[in-house]
Amino acid sequence: MRVACPSKNQPLQPVATPRRRVRSLRTSCAPIDLAAYCYNLTLDSNADGRGNVTNDDGNGGTRLVSLSRWNPWRGLGGLPRGFWILFTATLINRSGTMVLPFLVLYLTQSLHFAASRAGEVLAIYGATSLGASWLSGRLSDRLGPPRIMTASLLLSGTILVLFPLANGFASIVAATVALAITAEAFRPASLAIVSEIVAPEQRKAAFSANRLAINLGMSIGPALGGILVTLSFHALFWVDGATSLAAGLLFVLVPLHLARAPRDRDVSAEAPMRVPSTAPLADPRLLVFLAATIPCAAIFFQTQGSLSLFLVRDLGLPESIYGLIFTVNTILIVLFEVRLNLATSHWSHRRSLVLGALLVGSGFGAFAFCRGAWSACAATVVWTFGEMTLVPSMANAVADLAPADRRGEYMGLFTMSWGIAFTFGPWLGVTTYERFGPTTLWVACLACSLLAASIFSRVTGRDERGDAVI
Repeated sequence: MRVACPSKNQPLQPVATPRRRVRSLRTSCAPIDLAAYCYNLTLDSNADGRGNVTNDDGNGGTRLVSLSRWNPWRGLGGLPRGFWILFTATLINRSGTMVLPFLVLYLTQSLHFAASRAGEVLAIYGATSLGASWLSGRLSDRLGPPRIMTASLLLSGTILVLFPLANGFASIVAATVALAITAEAFRPASLAIVSEIVAPEQRKAAFSANRLAINLGMSIGPALGGILVTLSFHALFWVDGATSLAAGLLFVLVPLHLARAPRDRDVSAEAPMRVPSTAPLADPRLLVFLAATIPCAAIFFQTQGSLSLFLVRDLGLPESIYGLIFTVNTILIVLFEVRLNLATSHWSHRRSLVLGALLVGSGFGAFAFCRGAWSACAATVVWTFGEMTLVPSMANAVADLAPADRRGEYMGLFTMSWGIAFTFGPWLGVTTYERFGPTTLWVACLACSLLAASIFSRVTGRDERGDAVI
């Protein structure tokens, strides 16, 4: 089918034409830029349900159109304009992420802190971020996610620019606490607004695209930071702060208009609410879900400590191979995550969560059998596909579990669970590695994933309309 672009007061009308199909078509005008909507539909109008591309002009156009099949992000054209504003702001902000990766180095080399003192500062940031996630979620429900995201970016950017003025331990701690509160407030609000502005059937792809912006930005920020640190440590803070301010100004200049997704908007006022709007900590479905999330996240964070020790000490590989692991992970995410989640968008949450957890555990468990760089990369491919399946499905499941007026709180606790895993996961992993050896560690990772998969398979729940969401 093709779409005839309507006049101002006419709805979209599907017009049948041979040899062309559109996989999904909404025939009601959504509150987004109509010109962009029609253009995006045109981009996908030659794609059949299997992603094949045809062209009927017979004038050499087939070769040009067929190039779109190699676009790993084809199929995202139906996402609303507001999402792409968020995507752009996230990409700008993440492209400047360089202070945290180099914070310990800055404190020890530039300010001559002891390594233990620098570690304390990093631990303070992590502990503060836990409370910031919860607070951000609550404020998002009351003030709206756009306000929280804008304030987070502008305030954290200002703090980053001024951070080099702090020299003593007390002032560094105060600046670190302020930075953690403001910077970490962005994450729950950004997840909540995706839940608000994207239709339920598109959320999984939207969360994947949001992770795409994060990963693309993170592939730039630390690399640029490695160059800047050779010139000046202060430049790290100025550039990081400038990108945060630029992302915040984007929200000021192109404000996000909060509009509930169609299925959230159209709930009948007469329909009974099967799940009352209760506090998230009183929702047993969420608590069980978070109980499975924490061990899965703790497995991921073995990349921050024990994995480097294993590759260098036990396998005798150079440090560059440890960096290669992240390169393989990032390339796979950028190329395949969006397409994978578009292809599995019809899956139930339970199916995606269980499979993702099992792949993550299998990938890390496979490190027990690795003997060189190639096998380590192969194991990384396995757990990366698990990550691509699991993480967007987690955010999507929380969005569906949450009542519409408490999505911020739910996302705040979800983000907080990852913070808890980051606080304890690397430490537990390194401790297990040192005391019992790497084989025990990787088998324990597999066991944790089996436990998480078992819990995910038992999580049940219904949303406000009474529809099953797990």
